[in-house]
Amino acid sequence: MRCVHINRRLAVLMIPVVGLFSWPQAGSAQPRSAAAPAAAPQPQRFADGIAAVVNKQVITLQQVDAEVRVARKQLKAQNIQVPDDEILRRQVLQRMITETLVRQEAERLRIDVTDKQLQEAVSSVAQRNNMTKEKLRAEIEKTGVAWSYYLDSLRQEMLTDMVRQRAVDSRIVVSDAEVDAFLNSQGRSGNLLGGAQRGAAAQQTVPRELGLAQILVQVPEGASTQQIQDLRAKAESLLARVRGGADFASVAAASSDGPEALEGGNMGVRPTEGWPDIFLRAVSNVATGAVSDIVQSGNGFHILKVTTRGPEPGQSQAASAGVPQPQQEMFAQEGPMMVTQTRARHILIKIDQVTSEERALTRIRDLRQRIVMGEDFAEVARRSSDDASAPEGGDLGWLTPGETVQPFQQAMDGLQPGQISEPVLTQFGWHIIQVEERRTRDMEDEFKRMRARQALFERQAGPAFEDWLSQIRSQAYIDNRLVPRASNNRFNR
Repeated sequence: MRCVHINRRLAVLMIPVVGLFSWPQAGSAQPRSAAAPAAAPQPQRFADGIAAVVNKQVITLQQVDAEVRVARKQLKAQNIQVPDDEILRRQVLQRMITETLVRQEAERLRIDVTDKQLQEAVSSVAQRNNMTKEKLRAEIEKTGVAWSYYLDSLRQEMLTDMVRQRAVDSRIVVSDAEVDAFLNSQGRSGNLLGGAQRGAAAQQTVPRELGLAQILVQVPEGASTQQIQDLRAKAESLLARVRGGADFASVAAASSDGPEALEGGNMGVRPTEGWPDIFLRAVSNVATGAVSDIVQSGNGFHILKVTTRGPEPGQSQAASAGVPQPQQEMFAQEGPMMVTQTRARHILIKIDQVTSEERALTRIRDLRQRIVMGEDFAEVARRSSDDASAPEGGDLGWLTPGETVQPFQQAMDGLQPGQISEPVLTQFGWHIIQVEERRTRDMEDEFKRMRARQALFERQAGPAFEDWLSQIRSQAYIDNRLVPRASNNRFNR
């Protein structure tokens, strides 16, 4: 069977638009180091006003306290009990350390979020909340959060997504066999069923949505047997507190090492197939509002709370409450799905440690001029493109709307067959695009397979990114002065 990377379109595939209406927590997909036992900071360690050193970059106490004030407001807005000041400071600082590591890695990879990309993301957030950008700003400032802070947080979240895609996502492979097995598990085969079969299957299998929150006790890389036993005992103590009546969100905010600790441990709602198998097994018999037993993964010990469930299997979509989400529609929609596809080629000049954005732009302009003057697009792509499609003359095949990143999609949609775009900037570099032809076809089966592949990809992406972050953390010099020195991860390069 052929194995296909989820980013088959290589350096033009769409990443999820970031920035839900909840305040974007920069680095929200990122794990943290295991929290250290509570300890009063030593006054002499803070005479210089430094809270932490990450490689050669300093995080000051003043910066931490500013973030703490915002975190306190957000917790109160969610009716989550605010941890005491020292615990909250440590939680906030852990997040800031991870954000700093991501920014340093982005700088190394020459990844940046442009002002234009940021404004496009703001427009997307406003549009999805059915309001203007001005109204969005007013609503945010009404909560006491400065607009500049919101923009900085959104930029950090976008940067994290771009780093993740460059460093991690391109390594994830989803095979055709995995897609076939997934579709079969949903009551579908990899091939189109007959209309009567489709109708029956649609009534029998409706994918549930599942919302989870977690308390994570992280196990550091290289932990000893005794350390692992101690951390498991901590997890068991936290589980006993929650089952004894303590508020899950408040315990998560104070004690979880998870990236979403300051959101009360809330990991959001996904289609069931989008969660890791280990989580699905753990909560298979857990009622909504209840918590699982302790789940051990490569990242540590998890306590999971089921916050919501979608319609049960056997329940028809029409009988279920609420409006179907896009992930549900992957299987709920039946019948022809007519889509206009575009066949296109592109040339990419990457922006990296060697090639700056300005140098890449100069090169792509030169290549475009050569093509305009008569050189063959495909031949220029073969010789000069940095994309993996270069051997095929930059051919991307037939592209379905939404399959590429937004700037690329917009530029491509504005071209007539035979036309060549002006240079287009994405997070991958500078592109020029040539549209060859367009067609309209029924994409029902292909759409289901594409969405299945995306669900399987997302199931792998989270753990893969956590592993990557743990790796760069273990390789970094980190002096966290809000925890005892013995608990620090300190590695001199």
